[in-house]
Amino acid sequence: MNAVTVIESGSVLEVPLNKLKKSPRNARKTPHSEAAVEALAASIAAKGLLQAPVVEPEVGEDGQPTGAYLVTIGEGRRLALLLRARRKEIRKTEPVRCVVDTANDPHEISLDENVTRSDMHPADQFEAFRRLAEEKGWGAEEIGARFGVSTHVVRQRLRLGAVAPRLMGIYREGGLTLDQLMAFAVTEDHARQEQVYEQLSFNRSGSAIRRAMTEAKVHAGERRAAFVGAEAYGEAGGTVLRDLFTEDGGGWFEGVGLLERLVAEKLARMAAEVAAAEGWKWADGVTEYPHGHGFRRVYPSRVTRSAEDEALKASLSEELEALSDRWAAVEDLPAEVEARVAELEGELATFGEDYAYDPDDIARGGVFVVLGYDGEARIERGLIRPQDEAPAPEVKDESSEDAPATGEDGALDPEEQHPEAAEREEDDAAPLSEGLVLDLNAYRTVGLRDALGADPNLALAALAHALAVKTFYPPYEQASCVDVKVVSSYLDGHAPGVSESPAGRRIAERHEAWAKRLPQEAAEAWAFVMGLGSGDLLGLLAHCASLGVSAVRNAMDRKPAAWAHADALAEAVGLDMTRTWAPTAASYLGRVTKARIAEAVTEGAGAAAAERLAGLKKPEMAEAAEAALEGTGWLPELLRTPKSETEIPSEASVESAAIAAE
Repeated sequence: MNAVTVIESGSVLEVPLNKLKKSPRNARKTPHSEAAVEALAASIAAKGLLQAPVVEPEVGEDGQPTGAYLVTIGEGRRLALLLRARRKEIRKTEPVRCVVDTANDPHEISLDENVTRSDMHPADQFEAFRRLAEEKGWGAEEIGARFGVSTHVVRQRLRLGAVAPRLMGIYREGGLTLDQLMAFAVTEDHARQEQVYEQLSFNRSGSAIRRAMTEAKVHAGERRAAFVGAEAYGEAGGTVLRDLFTEDGGGWFEGVGLLERLVAEKLARMAAEVAAAEGWKWADGVTEYPHGHGFRRVYPSRVTRSAEDEALKASLSEELEALSDRWAAVEDLPAEVEARVAELEGELATFGEDYAYDPDDIARGGVFVVLGYDGEARIERGLIRPQDEAPAPEVKDESSEDAPATGEDGALDPEEQHPEAAEREEDDAAPLSEGLVLDLNAYRTVGLRDALGADPNLALAALAHALAVKTFYPPYEQASCVDVKVVSSYLDGHAPGVSESPAGRRIAERHEAWAKRLPQEAAEAWAFVMGLGSGDLLGLLAHCASLGVSAVRNAMDRKPAAWAHADALAEAVGLDMTRTWAPTAASYLGRVTKARIAEAVTEGAGAAAAERLAGLKKPEMAEAAEAALEGTGWLPELLRTPKSETEIPSEASVESAAIAAE
């Protein structure tokens, strides 16, 4: 029988890695996370095994040592070494320095190891990471590799370690939460951090601090930043501030002055390119459309072509359309078909656009390149400044015709010497008196009113013509004898950007489409209107009338009857505001009380969704509510269309009513 070697407690042994086993008496039952094992493996690879595992000899059923050792303290280190062995970084039999403990109860010392210790304060950790970067010159990648954490986590800790010492001290003492400290760390400007801290009021949430820290900067999603782009801004020397702790949507552009200069320069370049390419007299780039410019607006008109050209163009278009229909289901066209399609498209391209600006208008007119609210540039063409208007035709001075006629020597003509004879000769051609002219015109007007009132179709045309003249030919508003007018309120003054909304853009596109069809001269508008079919006539009338709608409820201009009519009109047209408006933090949720936010979410997404937002601060609540309401079609009461009492119920509403009745 072999003698058993007794190993004294406290001895230090080098045990092969494959002889180390997990102890069943280890107090920690929850497995180590993969991230924790990765971090330990990286630390051991960089610095070696700093703490030796505590082990006890394994004893078999016969009471004899098996040659293996149970790890009482240091199971995480054992797992990290096994991970390195699987990666072929070390051998499976790698000797591991261990401490033998047979004097203490394994379960107790395992528990003691995990209980009687103090974790490092996060502030000490943040500052220690910063010291490694400053004193050793290590970057985030190097530090991350040595501690088994991601580069992003290291950057976060480095940023937190760079917070103003005063704020770090307050954090150590419990005066700031980690969420608040992370909000201050959005920028490394210590002076700004302390200034914002001093100005904190009752709302000390992380989002409120973050907004205060970035209020002088431009968010990457703002239209100016989106227009310039982060790449161009960076190439110009600008810096983008990134929040390492939240989803920042691209960060913030720090140099507002630089950004505005880049916006102006890009708009100016685009304007110059449009002017050079199209021949306009002037072009300006502007961030806001100057609604009060006072310029006359002209639009392109239909290009006049010969009958032969129109026939050829129609024939080519028909052939191209026929080919497209015939081969629509085929992904790869035969070579001869593809060649013919290209040939037809090329021939049609030689005809140019169907609508074009008058060359004289281009020579006198100009262009605004406008920065839209979506960050895209919009080109507004055909603006004629007053100083660029064509000179008015000379009016013949008829005053000399009323002066007495004289001879070459200045003496009166014989007729002027005998006015009585001349008066007798001109009695038959004497002009009518002003009073008589007014009298006759009044009778003619009442006659026209009577006749027009008896002819509904012609009255509709006259109304459409009157509105069209005032809508599309502002300087020539007197070109219609029907005295009606539409006043179009400037809505952007109440809601900046409303003209860029989906509904606003649809109106603008509709307006431009009619402007292209109408003749250039107001005097020709009546013939154009009379030539319209009933559908087009009603379409023109509808567009012009729609521009006069005003449903704005202004406390300074109370019009309850008009407001009631707006509700009735909304019901009549079946107004669906979800086509042009959605509840966002910017449009509604961030501008109402928390109670109204909760009410909106309850109505749109249900009570359960609203309960999940109950404990949030208002800014976070508004953002969460925006996500909860997305796609629900919820609208505030002011934007809801009253339901008609005679409306036919849908199957869903009938089913809901039946369920409720049960």
